[in-house]
Amino acid sequence: MKKTLVTGITGQDGSYLAELLLEKGYQVWGLVRRSSSFNTGRIDHLYKDPHENPRLRLLYGDLTDGGNLSAIINEIQPDEVYNLGAQSHVRVSFDMPIYTANADALGTLRLLEAIRSGRKRPKFYQASSSEMYGKAVETPQTEKTPFYPRSPYGCAKLYSFWQTINYREAYDLFACNGILFNHESPRRGETFVTRKITRAATRIKLGLQDKLYLGNLDAKRDWGFAGDYVEAMWLMLQQDKPGDYIIATGESHSVKEFAAAVFDYLGLDWQEYVAIDRRYFRPTEVDHLQGDAGKARRILGWKPRVKFKELVRMMTDADMELAEKEKILKDHGK
Repeated sequence: MKKTLVTGITGQDGSYLAELLLEKGYQVWGLVRRSSSFNTGRIDHLYKDPHENPRLRLLYGDLTDGGNLSAIINEIQPDEVYNLGAQSHVRVSFDMPIYTANADALGTLRLLEAIRSGRKRPKFYQASSSEMYGKAVETPQTEKTPFYPRSPYGCAKLYSFWQTINYREAYDLFACNGILFNHESPRRGETFVTRKITRAATRIKLGLQDKLYLGNLDAKRDWGFAGDYVEAMWLMLQQDKPGDYIIATGESHSVKEFAAAVFDYLGLDWQEYVAIDRRYFRPTEVDHLQGDAGKARRILGWKPRVKFKELVRMMTDADMELAEKEKILKDHGK
């Protein structure tokens, strides 16, 4: 039985990856940050009963604590490590640049160093980001497109990207970068724009909310389904040689298009309900991200299954269920 360590297991990607690895027979160890409340909602369904799944274990740890990471690596001695943990909100990274760098950049370095100095050297996956392209010099972006990050988050991810390559070349580690373009799902956090739209639109449909406030409607992104993208992560670590891969759909849509698609699916005119709030604009904008996943298709045999409209419907349907439950509670005065 292969053993794996997943940082960020309680996040969107971590939960889908944990599902995939358990299906493939892995022993999965997940790293979670200590807090005063449980934040395991995305993975609670993976336990066979409310208390136990013998192949899924959670450990307290933090990417800002190198000693703790080394102890965990040496204790578990995993075959694979997936580094998905991060302060992952781009807009928030402008408000918390030092913490973002500490967790997203130095956190990766701490983990790589723990692997390098450990008794067993597992294969390593680093969650890189399309935000590293930032002010992109060409469209679509490929693995050879120059980087131009436009946020503390993008800069931190770029640091991790190059450290992963450096450790691969300097210490012969099997270390891969997955340059994932935007990937969404019903498990996406509600502060991210796609989920913010689907959550608000369904509440508006049921009379629970009046307006949706957004920032830059013209920003274009390459949106895929997170459940598809975690399969690419796994495939990278099953190859004979390590490499870096873009994972994307090859299509781009604006925030305006996404909002229009959601409201149209609900039989509403988005223009009647969406308003602009300048607070949601970034200090430096990223206008257009669109990835070319040709290398992943050729070498990994990977391609996205869920298309844009299907993703919109999937997320909207899930949030409509939440809104309906919310309305029932409201109608009953709870």
